[in-house]
Amino acid sequence: MEQLWFTAILNKLLAGPVTALLTALHVPPRHPQAPISNPVAMEILVVIVLYILFALVRSQLSVETPGTLQHVFESVHGFIDGQGREIIGHHSEPYTPFVATIFIFVLLCNLLGVIPGFESPTANPTVPLGIAICAFFYYNFHGVKKQGAWGYAKHFAGPLPALAILMVPIELISNFARVMSLTIRLYANMFAGDMVTLAFFSLVPLGLPVAFLGLHIGVSLLQAYIFALLTLVYLQGAVAEEH
Repeated sequence: MEQLWFTAILNKLLAGPVTALLTALHVPPRHPQAPISNPVAMEILVVIVLYILFALVRSQLSVETPGTLQHVFESVHGFIDGQGREIIGHHSEPYTPFVATIFIFVLLCNLLGVIPGFESPTANPTVPLGIAICAFFYYNFHGVKKQGAWGYAKHFAGPLPALAILMVPIELISNFARVMSLTIRLYANMFAGDMVTLAFFSLVPLGLPVAFLGLHIGVSLLQAYIFALLTLVYLQGAVAEEH
């Protein structure tokens, strides 16, 4: 594994404790001297950046004179909140922080590959899979919380009791398939974008690759939006109120 410079720093500082932890969990690393992979290191970097940004926004909150960062995060929050109201309804506010966090995290992970010396962690399948699993448990948890375990289970049977024996396995498979759908869509698009950008930079180092960097940024925004949008759609199905 060719380590990025940030990955090398983390492994130099944390290789011992991380290897000991993984060994204690009976998951011994393949490279004990470098147990932290590039995707994990990039995720850690994104989390550090987010903590710094959130701390800056929190320290500069103002009603009278909001700063640029506050405007940016308020815009993101307002956009996700508006999408939630359209898809879920008037009771969507409690879910906005989670979906907005997913959107920002995925977006920064996607955009990291544009910066020389870094790579998009979402171009590795394990990272989109982890985010998809978080979204899966989140909307199912709120479905059970909103409707109760039995009430939530009943919606897998469909509207006609006579067809329940057919609908239950289909709906369960469809529900679990959402994890793979979210994972593959994000991973495939970011991996392809990274490969195309690298290919053109290796062939034509100046000029033309700039256009593909712009395309990569556009794909990054679009994929973060689609991931957040689908999470809202799945939430709507889980917490929908009967009328």
